[in-house]
Amino acid sequence: MGSIHTHCPIRHHICVYLDIVTELTIAVVGGTGPQGKGLAYRFAKAGHTVVIGSRSADRAIPVAQEIADRGVNGRVTGADNAAACAEAQIVLLAIPFDGHDELVAALAEQLANKIVISCVNPLGFDKRGPYGLDVEQSAAESAAQIVPTAKVTGAFHHVAAASLWSEEDNLSHEDVLVCGDDADAVATVVELAATVTGKPGVKAGALRLARQLEPLTAVLISINKAYKTRSGIAISGL
Repeated sequence: MGSIHTHCPIRHHICVYLDIVTELTIAVVGGTGPQGKGLAYRFAKAGHTVVIGSRSADRAIPVAQEIADRGVNGRVTGADNAAACAEAQIVLLAIPFDGHDELVAALAEQLANKIVISCVNPLGFDKRGPYGLDVEQSAAESAAQIVPTAKVTGAFHHVAAASLWSEEDNLSHEDVLVCGDDADAVATVVELAATVTGKPGVKAGALRLARQLEPLTAVLISINKAYKTRSGIAISGL
């Protein structure tokens, strides 16, 4: 990947706080779905290199082009999931909970020793609306168990896909909650959250708290339906 030379305040903000390379390469597994595509757009807009991952490169490449056509500052490409993860420093999982464990296991070699961000929500839907599934552990904890060397964090669960894909500069009225057990990984993701909200994310505790963060999305979906809006989480008192 070539370097991106366009100056970007958000990207610079990340460098100042983390003392990391200016440009990150981020794979978005499930990048052809609404949530993954929206987050990929925000990362690329901030100047990072983004690789859209899908079951096949043929599915990923048109989405990558769609994002690039919006005039982002970073390079965007498409690849199959394994190739996308192999290129990346950070991998975002934006995949359905159904089949989650099987896909993570298939990508275990490519995810090893990398920062993995899970925004997977184990949700069900019936005639009464959305609800959190009764699962033994969160999606994020499952990913950490399957790939023990990965530095798994949970984040970006509660930002609406439509908001991510919008032309808004940043979603400053929202906070990104980040949980995880690796302090350095959490710090990186906390600062990466600025690509979405224009401010660092909020450290929300250990990875086990993903059990509470993931199903909370069902509450927001219900609020959105009742008020015909795109609600988000905002933490006061910080």
